[in-house]
This record gives sequence, C-alpha cells and structure tokens, in this order.
Amino acid sequence: MRQLSELKNTVALWRDLEKRTAELADMIAISIEEGETSMEDEFISEGEKLENELEQQELLMAFSGQYVKNSAILAIHAGAGGTESQDWAEMLMRMYLRWCERKKFKTEILKMSPGDEAGIKSVMIDIQGDWAYGYLKAERGVHRLVRLSPFDTDHGRHTSFALIEVLPEVDNDIEVNISPDDLKYDIFKASGPGGQNVQKNSTAVRLTHIPTGIVVTCQDERSQYRNKDIALKILRAQLVERELEKKAQEQAKLKGKHITAGWGNQIRSYVLHPYKMVKDHRTTYETANPDAVLDGDIDGFLMAYLKSDKNE
Repeated sequence: MRQLSELKNTVALWRDLEKRTAELADMIAISIEEGETSMEDEFISEGEKLENELEQQELLMAFSGQYVKNSAILAIHAGAGGTESQDWAEMLMRMYLRWCERKKFKTEILKMSPGDEAGIKSVMIDIQGDWAYGYLKAERGVHRLVRLSPFDTDHGRHTSFALIEVLPEVDNDIEVNISPDDLKYDIFKASGPGGQNVQKNSTAVRLTHIPTGIVVTCQDERSQYRNKDIALKILRAQLVERELEKKAQEQAKLKGKHITAGWGNQIRSYVLHPYKMVKDHRTTYETANPDAVLDGDIDGFLMAYLKSDKNE
C-alpha cells in the first residue's frame, strides 16, 4: 500500500507539471497573438519555477540503488591529529545538521563521543526524511580541511581529516536476517557526562553480532531499553550497508574496476588558507565560498555527484 501511494503521488506530480506547462504555453501563445506584454514578467517567473521543479524531479530520477528513498544514519569520525581533527569533525557535524534544517529533515544524535579538549571524536546522527540516504550517500569518504589552526599558538597551517560514513535506515518490515542467537548483550555503567542516574545504574549497552564481529555500544540514553533499541537499529543499518558494499564490489570486479576504500579515499578538500575553496575531487565541482558550504550549503556538491553517478 505504501508503494502504491508513492507511485500515485509520483504520477500526480508529473501530471501536474504537464498541465501547468501546457497552460503556460497556451497563455503565452494568446498573449503573443494579441500583442499583450503586460504579463511577460509573470510568464518568466512561472517558467523559471517550472524549470526548477523539473530539475528537482530529474535529479530524483538520478537516484539509483536500493534504499535510496530511505532515511539515513550518518557517522562522523575524527582522523589522526588530536584536537585539530576533533574540531573538524564537529564542524562537519554542524554542516550536516544545518543542511538537514534546510531540507526539513528531522535529526537525532544517537551516540556521540566528545573530544579531549574540543570538538568530537565521533558522532552518529539519525536523519529522518524521504531520500535522505539517496542524497547523503554522496558524502561517504574522507573530508580534508586546510586552515590556520585556532589551537596553535604560532597559528601555523594545519591539515585535518575526518571520515564520513552513511548507512541506510532499514524499516522493521524489511527483512534483515538477525538471529537472537547471534547477538551478545553486555550491560555496564555509562561513563562520561550524563547525570547521576546514568552513572549509578547499568544502562549502557554493548551489542556484539557474533557472525560478523560488529560491535555497537550505546550509552547516551538513561534507559537501558532505549540504548538496546538504538544499538539494534545501528546494527541493522550496518548489516545492510555491508551487503550493499559486497554487491558493489562484485559489480566492480565484473567491470574490471578496482574500488579503494577507507582513509585513502579522499573525496573533498576544504581550504580556508592561504586561499578559500572547497573542491570535490570526484566531480571537480568547486566553490570559492567555504563559509556557505560549512553553513550547510552543500546541494551543489550533491547534485554534481548524482549527475556524474547517473552518467556513469
């Protein structure tokens, strides 16, 4: 029923675009015939609006692969470099949260590890919204920052790295084979900030998936049940992502293309000094306004990646 509803909405949207385009064309033809120019600005405005809506729908057609319509779980991990990279990880977290605000996506921080002096070591964010995974899968990889360090007394130039991972959120009605016998739960007292209740009671959960060795730890919530629920949610997403990666690697072998994964896969550089530029190394798309990008304006990069992926 949900798929049927989505298909009906898609058809209705395209029919509406078709109808409005035909009506606009008829009105323009009549105006030309009668020599009327008073509505020219209105025609131009409506034409640009239709063009933008059409581009958005064409972009959605560029989404390919399983789960692209799903919500997403985005993880950020600071690279080597201590406080510098941990601060960079927090800057990226703010960038993605601001982007989600622009898209009207709901966000929830599932787990976060604070940095030693500033920033964060890692964070995992639940992003609820249609096509969230389809958009954000373009962000997977290493993000590099070059700037004058605010933590260096000599204000020297530093390079920092952070790794972005994006997982599709899987609904409970989608089959993911997780046997209760394959799960091991360890309950322990939470550490770090969280209040007296978190410190005194054993609410933290460590979930181990025995066949794959995947370990998920959650301790941010006061409820042991809630931590278990979040840990299982993250595990489901990671198992799905593992299967998607396996299929992608199999397809790449058939094409004769080698896929490199991990920290060597640098996808984008953010340069704040000695000049200002953000450049995506996969698409060559770039902008000279890193301030806007770090404030969440990343649509240009997402569009460029999706179009290049579609062409591929």
